[in-house]
Amino acid sequence: MKRKSSLLMTILLSGCLALTGCGNQTSSSSADSDNNTKSTEELPSSGPLTINPDIPGDKEILSKGPYGENAISAKTLKLTEEEIQKIKEGDYKAAIVMHYAGNDWSKAQINGLKAAFKRMGIKVVAVTDAQFKVEKQVSDIETVLAKSPDIIVSIPVDAVSTADAYKRAADAGVKLVFMDNAPKGLKAGKDYVSVVSADNYGNGVEAADIMAKQLGGKGKIGVIFHEADFFVTKQRTEAFEKRMKEKYPKIKIVDRSGITDPNTGERLASAMLIKNRKLDGIFAVWDVPAEGALAAARTAAREDLVITTIDLGTNVALEIASGGIVKGLGAQLPYDQGIAEAILAGQALLGKEAPPYVAVPSLKVTEENVLDSWKLVYNQNVPDVIQRAAELNK
Repeated sequence: MKRKSSLLMTILLSGCLALTGCGNQTSSSSADSDNNTKSTEELPSSGPLTINPDIPGDKEILSKGPYGENAISAKTLKLTEEEIQKIKEGDYKAAIVMHYAGNDWSKAQINGLKAAFKRMGIKVVAVTDAQFKVEKQVSDIETVLAKSPDIIVSIPVDAVSTADAYKRAADAGVKLVFMDNAPKGLKAGKDYVSVVSADNYGNGVEAADIMAKQLGGKGKIGVIFHEADFFVTKQRTEAFEKRMKEKYPKIKIVDRSGITDPNTGERLASAMLIKNRKLDGIFAVWDVPAEGALAAARTAAREDLVITTIDLGTNVALEIASGGIVKGLGAQLPYDQGIAEAILAGQALLGKEAPPYVAVPSLKVTEENVLDSWKLVYNQNVPDVIQRAAELNK
């Protein structure tokens, strides 16, 4: 295993400090925190509107929708030049109602939505951040409705408690497109257009395969899962554990701990490492608790531990690029998920029928492709600190 030189360690430390600290933030530090993270290109100003054609599209989508729907690949979505022009003539307005807007994933979604709506001539009249609070999201929806949007793209903080507010929006004639989950009781094709997600099941499989390869197909591992009734994170853990059981029977899951607060990842991982002195790896359900597991491994002087996760946050990308303890992950593609959501909203404005559940393909990220993956995930240049770490690790 490649180890870091003292110079590389200095760069990594300074990078973590510049990115607001490793392993203790509520969300991954922003992809905008480095002055090199500008968009690599605008969406094409002519021709059809699609998600990035460079996204690998030969993989089967493994995820199911919130009601067991088969997924349609986001790579099949398209608005023609003629359809875009027709949408432009409608002088439409859209609002983006987020559960939380302060992490890399949310910002990339918003950027993708804004870019696609700009291409379609749709004015974005509001972007809200509920800060994971149900009451605030309900208030945000009411505030947004006063602006008379034709479209709302949103992710519910809680599928039950926000349902009435979304139903009022649907009854007012607003075209609703959801990220990842739909409010309880609302029906696709009637109350909302579609749900768009990453292939979270597929990304869980990717994380399992990376772990198994690093461990040589045998070992003892722990799992840090999301102890909440949240559709997409449950899929990730289910996929990881099922893949291990069915394909890698010599890898045993010997410990499981659930998080409700992502900042507890370090504490839970530390407990795992104390309880299981010969633990070989830890899977964390997304990158923030994975950062906690990384901090715990360093404190325990377990540089041999293998960590895999989901989501290409800044700090785990830095660790992967440096050849460190985080060996790889399954990545969502939030920028293109935003484009897919905007396309579906545009199709709804045109009266076209939409599939109830759409998924963006999974993306396997390792040391070998982390720089190219960053560009795919965020449609941005790679931050300088990650670029330098990768260069020094060659």
